[in-house]
Amino acid sequence: MNHLTTFDPFADAGFDELFRGFFRPVRAGTQPHAIAIKVDVKAAKQGYVVLADIPGVKKEDIQVTIEGNQVTLAAEVKRETEQKEGDRVLRTERHYGHLYRSFTLPVELDEEASSAKYENGVLELTLARKQAVAGRKLTIQ
Repeated sequence: MNHLTTFDPFADAGFDELFRGFFRPVRAGTQPHAIAIKVDVKAAKQGYVVLADIPGVKKEDIQVTIEGNQVTLAAEVKRETEQKEGDRVLRTERHYGHLYRSFTLPVELDEEASSAKYENGVLELTLARKQAVAGRKLTIQ
């Protein structure tokens, strides 16, 4: 005799996992790591212009370091939570922690003549090239 089975479209494992996975915590890895800051670098007449996306960060939490021809950007995204009574978090995907990016340019940079501006989540660096030092003639004795 033939056996009859009922078809349940919601019993499919893939469909069930789709909704069950929504409430599962997201883990990028076992150890926390710094996320790289995305940058655009353009060559200009006097040096370089760097645009870096750093959304959700206060300008006081951004550090820019110039050492020779190496530029280092670092920032800290702080978690600002206001937990109300009765609220519970179902899913959180926003990054909190350290952001970091370091890159090298082909010429030495002048730290004093360089400037930085942060507006609407975009850090704009205007990096000035260091003036080439003219060689001097040595006297042979």
